[in-house]
Amino acid sequence: MTDHIGVGVLTRLVPRELVDEVVISRDRKEQRNGKLPARVMVYFVMALALFYGDGYEEVMRKLVDGLRYMGTWRRGWSVPTPGALCLARQRLGSEVMRDLYERVAVPCTMRSTQGAWVGGRRLMSLDGFGMEAPDSEENAAYFGYAGKKERCTFPFVRLAGLAECGTHAVVAAEIGCKGEGEETLAGRILSSGVIEPGILVMVDAGLYSYRHLRMVLDAGADALFRVGANVHLPIIKWLPDGSYLTYIADSDEKRKASTKIRSGRIRVTDLAGFYARVVEYEVPDRGDGDELIALVTNVLDPNDLNAVDLATAYHERWEVELVVDELKTHQRGPAVILRSRKPDLVKQEVWGMLLTHYAIRDLMREAADQADLDPDRISFVRSLRVVRRQVSNQAAFSPSAARREAR
Repeated sequence: MTDHIGVGVLTRLVPRELVDEVVISRDRKEQRNGKLPARVMVYFVMALALFYGDGYEEVMRKLVDGLRYMGTWRRGWSVPTPGALCLARQRLGSEVMRDLYERVAVPCTMRSTQGAWVGGRRLMSLDGFGMEAPDSEENAAYFGYAGKKERCTFPFVRLAGLAECGTHAVVAAEIGCKGEGEETLAGRILSSGVIEPGILVMVDAGLYSYRHLRMVLDAGADALFRVGANVHLPIIKWLPDGSYLTYIADSDEKRKASTKIRSGRIRVTDLAGFYARVVEYEVPDRGDGDELIALVTNVLDPNDLNAVDLATAYHERWEVELVVDELKTHQRGPAVILRSRKPDLVKQEVWGMLLTHYAIRDLMREAADQADLDPDRISFVRSLRVVRRQVSNQAAFSPSAARREAR
């Protein structure tokens, strides 16, 4: 069984050798050959992320229905019960799926990928979102609920993700527990080592902070952060492209020295901080009227990236909102909650979902590059359907049998 099962085109990024390596490193290797070894369960969790409308047994049937070499083993094998599959998921745990995701989900944008670069920098966006989990006591205690005044019906799993704007591939993610907000999770991503020189990190106003800006700059990357109307940015010098130079002081020092600053005894530039550049522009007919957007960046030279370049780049950040829609509406299904009633299985399920989404997006990126298209021109929904058909119609087959046939 272990030699036969797979998930079709998704195994191109998650080969068996990698699965076995991670399983052994996490000490999840089974002591005896069973019906549901760890390798099989890895692919089963990935398949769960593809077929959210189906039960455990039906998903397992989809994994084995397309096998070309059924042979005599089919007569001795029957689909495991939901209880057996659930116990096998518990034995696998969530860390194996997390390790696989972190090993596989790397930036996949090519230099030729359209809409993915600005000024030689890879466009990446950091954002937060959430998903509902079943209302069990364990999930409620671990994840908590969303909403302060009116509690939501289901426990709320908070997530933060760093995605490539050109490919929509999520290359880093964090799952929170009760009491951890998007700011905490975003900080963990920014300090995880995934931020590096040559990328432009964009965030919305909800995640703006001096600390997050400092993390990006300390990693050698560039930042393009939107700021809210309550953030005071002093104008130090107007620049030729209509942007202006400002100074962003350390928030803690600025708060302590607020009285001295107001009285004029010290200037903001006397505090620890750094010079930044501000680009302001209006988006017409947004909501009740025009919307003013203010962006701050550490790219100070307008000849490197002018105001129009930065505004255009930030427009690409809005496309990352589609990533959440792809995960929650198309891959999982509208108004569908997660399956798992235990926190560790919830995390396992989410890592499997992110891993599967990345595999689909990488496949779309490769197809777009071969066709010389912007990946945005390829439909995620159609790609998802193609992958689902590949899994159920030609799942996988025995490598040993295939090699014999090739010879």
